[in-house]
Amino acid sequence: MAKSPKSPTDPEDSFLTINPPLHRASTVLYDTYDAFLRANRPPYHGKLYGTYGSPVQIELEAALAKLEGGHRSLVCHSGFDAIAVVLMAFTKSGDHVLVSDNVYGPIRDFCDRVLKKYGVSVDYLPPTIGADVESYLTPETRLIYLESPGSNTFEIADIPAVVSVARDRNIPTALDNTWSTPLYFDAFAHGIDITIQSGSKYLSGHSDVLLGTLSANEKHFDEMFSFYETSERFAAPESCDRVLKGMKTLRMRLEHQRAAALSIATWLEAHPAVSRVMYPALPSHPEHDIWKRDFTGASAVFGFTVNRELSRTEISAFVDPMRHFGLGQSWGGFQSLVQVSPKGSLS
Repeated sequence: MAKSPKSPTDPEDSFLTINPPLHRASTVLYDTYDAFLRANRPPYHGKLYGTYGSPVQIELEAALAKLEGGHRSLVCHSGFDAIAVVLMAFTKSGDHVLVSDNVYGPIRDFCDRVLKKYGVSVDYLPPTIGADVESYLTPETRLIYLESPGSNTFEIADIPAVVSVARDRNIPTALDNTWSTPLYFDAFAHGIDITIQSGSKYLSGHSDVLLGTLSANEKHFDEMFSFYETSERFAAPESCDRVLKGMKTLRMRLEHQRAAALSIATWLEAHPAVSRVMYPALPSHPEHDIWKRDFTGASAVFGFTVNRELSRTEISAFVDPMRHFGLGQSWGGFQSLVQVSPKGSLS
């Protein structure tokens, strides 16, 4: 079988592009046995097989590590998968995990139906937990997993206080930082050990990709990577390519969306039909002072409740005629979206 043609060696003949090329491959070929052996020894100059990641994945992971300020980053095929990797990488049967009570719904289901099935006990923390996290620890506690602000309700934990207690006990802390991104909350500077983001949202910015990201400090990266590699986590090259491109406009998109969200949230707060707006950037938010202390901005996702429970007909009358807001799951893209709970809470 003939080998694939080599790349041109003359710089004038090489095909230089701003973005890395995509490689759709399972099998990776090497010219020599020595090159084959070198491919899987650090520092990596190649990968032995497609499930180890493609060149565009490696470039994305390097860009993520720079953005996050962590030791190294990894990517998975979805945000859920990234969170599951963390929960499984740092636990075993007999261990105990503490998880924010306001965590992303499917992850709570994963904790209750999968982790507990394999002998890992889970307790849920108040969403505004701080130094009082100490009262929830047991001798078997091996991980504290936070989401702050929390999904849909937007409570904020006192992360520095939680981290201080956890480090005294040598317990790693993990944070879903999708809402803020590293631009608005520097998780590693605040002492968090592992961060997760849904790359499908702000990092991508176009609602056309599924991808999750993992970053860790040097102390905890190897333990996370060992499980990640063993379980063959990776992301499709097309997904990596789209997120890598999206990251180039992340800062300007976030700033525009932040300003628009604050304007809308402020208007809603004054509306007579609205009973509460849940947005950390508003002075009325219960943890607004913590947000001002720890965060450098607020992203564009918030929730509000109306002053009475709405019927299905009333919700339809409100949502169906919308032209600027689409009715759909997720967030972080260029299209404004609205989601409605059965009891009339909107986000």
